[in-house]
Amino acid sequence: MTIRAVKTAVSIGRNGVGGSFILQCQKMDFHYCDWFGSSKGMNGFIKSLLPKFAAAHPQIEITVSPRPNKHPVIIGHYINGKQKAICTRNMEPLQILKKVELLRDASGEKNRRITKPVQSINPSVRGVWSPYHGEGITV
Repeated sequence: MTIRAVKTAVSIGRNGVGGSFILQCQKMDFHYCDWFGSSKGMNGFIKSLLPKFAAAHPQIEITVSPRPNKHPVIIGHYINGKQKAICTRNMEPLQILKKVELLRDASGEKNRRITKPVQSINPSVRGVWSPYHGEGITV
């Protein structure tokens, strides 16, 4: 008798569970102005902190481009095709770093209200337990 593996469909990717984690942010665009006063912090960020961030996250494509006469903006592009933009006018370089980390950690989905404390891909077979199910309790 030979042993044969059971053929199943391709496994479903569940980000971070049972496999490797895939970062949702795939590209970041940094737009700045050379002489606008609101871009002073962005210029400092690009010169000092951006090279370290880019070296620490090689999986994110980073583009830097001038945008004359406009406020500085960071745009995050995500795997699901969505984009998120954050205006960074008059921010310090460390504040901009926090916004960049916020875009990096985001999923690209819109914010929505969570009504249940636990969300699961696989619902329970037995359902939610309650003391009032079944024969009931006399009070």
